[in-house]
Amino acid sequence: MMIFLTLAATAASVAFILLVGLRDPKRRRSAGLKEGDGRSRRSLYVLAAILPGLLVALSGDAAMWLVWFGVCALAGWVIALWFAKSAIAKSRT
Repeated sequence: MMIFLTLAATAASVAFILLVGLRDPKRRRSAGLKEGDGRSRRSLYVLAAILPGLLVALSGDAAMWLVWFGVCALAGWVIALWFAKSAIAKSRT
């Protein structure tokens, strides 16, 4: 049962981390796209990404929280590298 809570929380958090990356105004300006979301909306995305981890932590299972935290941290790095790679590829063409 706890693994399903962790998987659902992790999926939700990674989705919001992806939204933060997709809607980042600095990245969008440098790519020549329209403006991204404002500071308040990005803050809500970050809060929504953290909230599932809080629920996992309040459930009392430290191992599951560490899994959530590790996957979210890894996903953040992968998303950042993915956007950086696409920006470098566009600048070379």
